[in-house]
Amino acid sequence: MPQIIKVIIPAFNEEESIGHVIREIPAYVDEVIVVSNNSTDDTEKNAQQADATVLTENRKGYGYACLKGMRHISENSQKPDIIVFLDGDYSDYPAEMDKILKPILKENKDFVVGARVKEWREKGSMTFPQIFGNWLATSLMKLFFGSRFTDLGPFRAIKYEKLLQLNMQDKTYGWTVEMQLKALRQNLSYVEVPVHYKNRIGESKVSGTVKGAIFAGIKILGWIFKYSFK
Repeated sequence: MPQIIKVIIPAFNEEESIGHVIREIPAYVDEVIVVSNNSTDDTEKNAQQADATVLTENRKGYGYACLKGMRHISENSQKPDIIVFLDGDYSDYPAEMDKILKPILKENKDFVVGARVKEWREKGSMTFPQIFGNWLATSLMKLFFGSRFTDLGPFRAIKYEKLLQLNMQDKTYGWTVEMQLKALRQNLSYVEVPVHYKNRIGESKVSGTVKGAIFAGIKILGWIFKYSFK
């Protein structure tokens, strides 16, 4: 039976990159949903021109945008089998979606995270706070939960029914780690696959600022310790 696959892309002021991202998504994807997270540039216009479904979420926050995309899907009569998340800044390689989906389609895994391995990362594509934060978060998950995760990469795929089961709540920086922690707590079958990663178009809204990096770190660690003592 063919799988229905939908993609959610949170985007804040990504007018230069969003068209590239959408056009490189494989043709077998049934719907590309771009959630403009209070963008003030031509992100929405450019996404529409690239034939994406465009939603607007005026409350700033990565989680808010993802939840808006999920709400759109829940209100649509065509429910997907798999949801893919990726960023709108063109740092991910949309054409690598095949390898993100393969463990679900061929091995019946529930959840797949694209790991931005060092040897496949373009120089400068991840800042020191990102690299250190990923190491710290995944090390703590390994310590407290026996996790095999090595990255909090945004390029990921999950069975739709399992995503609903997670009851995602985080509205901002903690979205990715919340998903991974809940997957661990609910014993979802998961795997990481190595993916390439390049320098984004434009400036990062999180790791590109000291404030963003600090708040992201606090949020991520907060989720880990919250679940560690449950």
